[in-house]
Amino acid sequence: MKKKEVFDCYDQFIFPTYSRLPAIFVKGKGSILTDMDGKKYLDFFPGWGVSNTGHCHPKVMAAVRDQVSKLIHIPNNFFGINQARLAREIVRAAFPGKLFFCNSGAEANEAAIKFSRLFGKGERYEIISTVNSFHGRTLGALSATGQAKYQKGFEPLPSGFIAVPFNDIEALKKAVTGRTVAIMLEPVQGEGGINVAATEYMKAVRALCNEKDLLLILDEVQTGFGRTGKMFAYQHYDIEPDLITMAKGLGGGLPIGAMLAADKHAHLLQPGMHGTTFGGSPLVTKAALGVMEAIRKDKMLRNARSMGEYLIEKLNVLKACYPIIREVRGIGLMVGVELTIEGKGIFDECFKQGLIINCTQGKVLRIMPALNVTRKQIDKAMGILERAMALAVRA
Repeated sequence: MKKKEVFDCYDQFIFPTYSRLPAIFVKGKGSILTDMDGKKYLDFFPGWGVSNTGHCHPKVMAAVRDQVSKLIHIPNNFFGINQARLAREIVRAAFPGKLFFCNSGAEANEAAIKFSRLFGKGERYEIISTVNSFHGRTLGALSATGQAKYQKGFEPLPSGFIAVPFNDIEALKKAVTGRTVAIMLEPVQGEGGINVAATEYMKAVRALCNEKDLLLILDEVQTGFGRTGKMFAYQHYDIEPDLITMAKGLGGGLPIGAMLAADKHAHLLQPGMHGTTFGGSPLVTKAALGVMEAIRKDKMLRNARSMGEYLIEKLNVLKACYPIIREVRGIGLMVGVELTIEGKGIFDECFKQGLIINCTQGKVLRIMPALNVTRKQIDKAMGILERAMALAVRA
């Protein structure tokens, strides 16, 4: 197909649910994407955090090639070797518990919402989330999302959800009532602007859940699998949640999600209570095993920590030169640059010069390169970003 034919097909046959950039990518390797004209882009926002191991990592591709020739799908009323292995690997990386496999972060969060209703036994059902959170676009996950702009037009939403300011333990305590069953948090708000939970806040939330017999649900859909320099972001806080939801980086590009419930609660979910047709298929779980192997053998957690520090250091150098940067914040390779101006112009200029980043909340540049990003690639990206900022200042 020629470019115009592709664009015409999108106009005619596909809902315009995304604001799309005028590029058609045909190849990816590591942190480099190539479009159909042969132009190469440095991808510092790979798949909204999906491609943590980079595009087409050899270990992931080898796993997919091996499995696709053997067995792609079996229903979940049969046992699967890859699903069993992956569940064991995730539990070893997190805490003792049981997993429910699905296809996306929204599905994982829906599973957690349903699980909390079971825990509440019909007497408690309200979930407290936070302002500027993002938990997905299905109706339940959307109701837990603390951003009205995503909810507009889809009212009435399911009841039983309250949002309070992030990092504000007093507001959280005041919101707890006899109907409250769970607190649902992102350790780092991604779509909300890279807002990092404070250590004292997370510890206080865990203590509050213990005191009030509430479930602590951590949405690690974006922070999981090495993004913050640890396998899961909660491990920075010396606490343990009751439930973790995960997706994005687990599949290496293939659709997978999961909910992990701690052993003390895992008995609640019984046969017939929940399900999904494609969850945990042989193909996607084999790919996820490739992701886990790549993170471990390529020492990506260590690289995410060291390159994250280097990236923030370089961004702070830019901050000293450009007053339009209000703040640089983040953890590991999940970094936000808050501006004093709208960020779209800088985002567009970076894309024009071959750098893919993201702009969220209007004024926050979201930078989340692959966990195996190199210092040389960061230097190149910072050069492009600096040129884009210089143009913005002169405009």
